[in-house]
Amino acid sequence: MIKTTQWIVVTLVLCLSISVAFSQGLAPPSNVTVVDTPNDDGSSITIMWDAAAEDSGISDYQILRQIADGDLEEVGELLPAGTTTYVDSSIEKGSLYTYIVRAVSATGATVDSEQTAPVKGTGEWFHTGKAALFIVMLLFSAAIVWNIYDARSGKEIFVRRIPGLEAVDEAIGRATEMGRSILYVLGLGSIGRIATIASMTILGQVARRTADYETPLRVPCIDPIVLNVVREVVKTSYVDEGHPDAYNEEDIFYLTGSQFAYAAGVDGMMVREKPAAIFLQGSFAAESLILAETGNSIGAIQIAGTDSEHQLPFFIAACDYTLIGEELYAATAYLSKDPMFLGSLKGQDWGKVLILGMIVFGVVLESFGISWITALLQQVN
Repeated sequence: MIKTTQWIVVTLVLCLSISVAFSQGLAPPSNVTVVDTPNDDGSSITIMWDAAAEDSGISDYQILRQIADGDLEEVGELLPAGTTTYVDSSIEKGSLYTYIVRAVSATGATVDSEQTAPVKGTGEWFHTGKAALFIVMLLFSAAIVWNIYDARSGKEIFVRRIPGLEAVDEAIGRATEMGRSILYVLGLGSIGRIATIASMTILGQVARRTADYETPLRVPCIDPIVLNVVREVVKTSYVDEGHPDAYNEEDIFYLTGSQFAYAAGVDGMMVREKPAAIFLQGSFAAESLILAETGNSIGAIQIAGTDSEHQLPFFIAACDYTLIGEELYAATAYLSKDPMFLGSLKGQDWGKVLILGMIVFGVVLESFGISWITALLQQVN
């Protein structure tokens, strides 16, 4: 009987010791702080706490949130042990929130931290982490403004020779001499594509020359919105050149919204009307070679241009001249010689030289283990 009692006492002491040791190990998260997440729009709050010891017995954390006059609620999923930060992105802007960080053991035991002071999310006017980007943009803008001022003051702005753009007058002149039309294809792009906008500005310059020469200009469109904008662009060009009566709205028309039906329709126009000059300017896809080969088969002089790098080889192979990439965007400045466009073009080139120089300088510094230029360019990106 005495031995049985002794065993019971020993067992109770061991259980009590284990329980005390366990409860001491599962301590509540300490130094819990909450702050409005910096450099955001006020839609998140960041909760931070100290890391627990490896033998603390904590396996997970659960974040509890309480809005003013509301009940405590769990936020997000369980966080693994070792986590010390949580960003609550499901808050309402301007509302006060308090938080509790709950430690959870492998057996399901829990212990809560003290409830934090109330915090609300507010948006910042300026992202301090993007200060480098702001400085780069100021330098870039200053370069553009300075070059526009130079161009307007009468200073000659050098633009390298682009054969495809120099051939524009030749193509229009050839069509005029032969008494045949000019076909201008803007591709598949919608009004939101940069290549389509660049193509329409080139079309405006082409329309000025066709207005002077009274050469028919045909423009089939794949998008109804592009159609209406193109009509206004061409009409304005004819009016500016003093030939409003030469403008024919029916020459600018909607063809179809289907890619290959559009290609087939344009090819049919090429074969039937045999235009002397064909402009393929804008966004193109798999139909590019179909169009270019048909134009080549009828003997038309073709000037193509696109920023779709996968289609450039087809244009280069089948067309007389091809504008590659940014040459498409530079075409307006090249053809119009407008000081605003020329100054902007040169200012952008200055910006590219600056970025290239920073990249080269960064590579050199990285070779010596200095990485601040790399960090700066990553922020700009």
